[in-house]
Amino acid sequence: MTAFPLTTLAILIALLIYFGLGAVVGMARGKFNVPAPQSSGHPEFDKRNRVHMNTLEQLVMFVPAAMLAAPVLGDPTTATLSLLWSVGRLLYARSYYADPAKRSLGFLLTILPTFILIVAAGYGAVRAL
Repeated sequence: MTAFPLTTLAILIALLIYFGLGAVVGMARGKFNVPAPQSSGHPEFDKRNRVHMNTLEQLVMFVPAAMLAAPVLGDPTTATLSLLWSVGRLLYARSYYADPAKRSLGFLLTILPTFILIVAAGYGAVRAL
């Protein structure tokens, strides 16, 4: 990925966000008295844990899609889409913590870049055949 330094940095930002969301879960575990290995127990803890797990679910698609799309879209475009993904995740978390029913914009800003990256990677693969 050294050929795509902006994309690499954008992916690292996404991973740091995931790491930070994990820390939020850890703090919520203590604050809301949800001892390990419990994965639920207080609605506010549950929200934070769900955001963390949903972000992991999204990372599984996003990271490889970004890596595969970078040679097709170029470094600046892929990095921009990747940063948009991270903004979407932060907005998703903030919205979900306040009211899970209002998480839609954050979800859209996460899934749309991922979809574009997947389509671009597929296009690049087919074009190379």
